[in-house]
Amino acid sequence: MQPQQPSTLAPTPMSYGQPGTRTRTVVLSLVAGLVLGAAGMGAAWAMNADSDSPVAGGTPAADARAACEALDGFDPAKYTDNGPAGEVALNRYAAAGALSASAAAGDAKYKELAQTIRHSQNRHAQVFDFDATVRKDLDQAREICRSL
Repeated sequence: MQPQQPSTLAPTPMSYGQPGTRTRTVVLSLVAGLVLGAAGMGAAWAMNADSDSPVAGGTPAADARAACEALDGFDPAKYTDNGPAGEVALNRYAAAGALSASAAAGDAKYKELAQTIRHSQNRHAQVFDFDATVRKDLDQAREICRSL
């Protein structure tokens, strides 16, 4: 058996000019992509912004309206349902509380709405049911919403 001869591969010439050119090209391409992507997302967001949307503007009034919309779509009978109907009910109830708290933090005139919804949620957490007290608070919160 004969010993293997070392291979005599010649190094291939580089296809680019100076060292670091490829890295620089990749970095510049990534930066350009990020800038163009952010600009595109901003443009799409600006074009899709609906001034009649309840959350347009991010104001306390918009948060209060959004809380009222969430509460309006909340059905306590579906709260314990399995599947999408139960998830919708659970999330709308939670959203009404969070949005009303945000509205009250921004403007004291929404404090009563936030307190009423929070009271209903606290009572529900104690009794794990939509008893008469919880329903009374929900009705009161909906009445406050009608007056906004």
